[in-house]
Amino acid sequence: MGFALFAFLVIFVLIASGGLLLFYREDLLLRISSVIAPRQKQEGLLNTIKQTGFSIGGVVEHLERVLPKSQAEVSVVQQRLIRAGYRSDSALKIFYGAKVLVPLTLCALILVTGVGASTSFFTYIAALGLGYLLPDFWLGREITKRKRNIRLGMPDVLDLMVICIEAGLSQDQATARTAEELRQAQPDICDELGLVVLEQRAGRPRTDAWTHFAERTEEDNVRSLASVLIQSEQFGTSIAKTLRIHSDAMRTKRRQLVEEQAAKTTIKMVFPLVFFIFPSLFLVTLGPAAIVMAESFQKYFSQ
Repeated sequence: MGFALFAFLVIFVLIASGGLLLFYREDLLLRISSVIAPRQKQEGLLNTIKQTGFSIGGVVEHLERVLPKSQAEVSVVQQRLIRAGYRSDSALKIFYGAKVLVPLTLCALILVTGVGASTSFFTYIAALGLGYLLPDFWLGREITKRKRNIRLGMPDVLDLMVICIEAGLSQDQATARTAEELRQAQPDICDELGLVVLEQRAGRPRTDAWTHFAERTEEDNVRSLASVLIQSEQFGTSIAKTLRIHSDAMRTKRRQLVEEQAAKTTIKMVFPLVFFIFPSLFLVTLGPAAIVMAESFQKYFSQ
């Protein structure tokens, strides 16, 4: 009897295991793969996040059709996006879609939170105007940030170009090598240098490529660098020496700018001193004396 019960249990377990393998084979394989290679699970999660981001971007791109816009305005906005580092075809659509989505989001937040219930009409008008202008403010900030990064990274780029040219590379090869080596430290300026290299490989003259570099960034240091390189090529002077002198001049200019800002701090500190620090000092130093005098006058007049 016991042997028959044991044999029945063994057969039942085997049949159940076979059924699980047949009907839940995919789930078991996914569990085994997640244990053996957890990176695949992370990659699947990353792919899901990317697909979600792409779907949201597609929705924002479709919203840009709501806004009326002229060709001149579109060209100006596209130039600003290029200066900020956004060169993809969908950047313009996402920007105009954000100008529609942000005001609607602000209005939805006002509706949910109930802010400004007494003046609801004016609150919604202000939210619509602010939401429409917020993408422009953000884009202007990105342009300023990119120009600042390019300005700060110019001396390092010029030093590496001088080293490459003195090592025997040509100017085009030195530009390509600099863009490759400093891509992690100075990504913004190396991105622009990569475009210069691509334009030269496409057959565009070197002077035109550097001129377009200056026009894309609209940075004074880049314009002076482009003019120096063009003049050096026209007059046949040493490019390495020219770049070294220009790099030293840029560092001197940066040092002078820092000294100028430091000199301005004495004037800028006057207003905090007068409106915030001096009143607190007067209160601490003259407050006890004023209290004693008030008590003395009160005793004198009470008598």
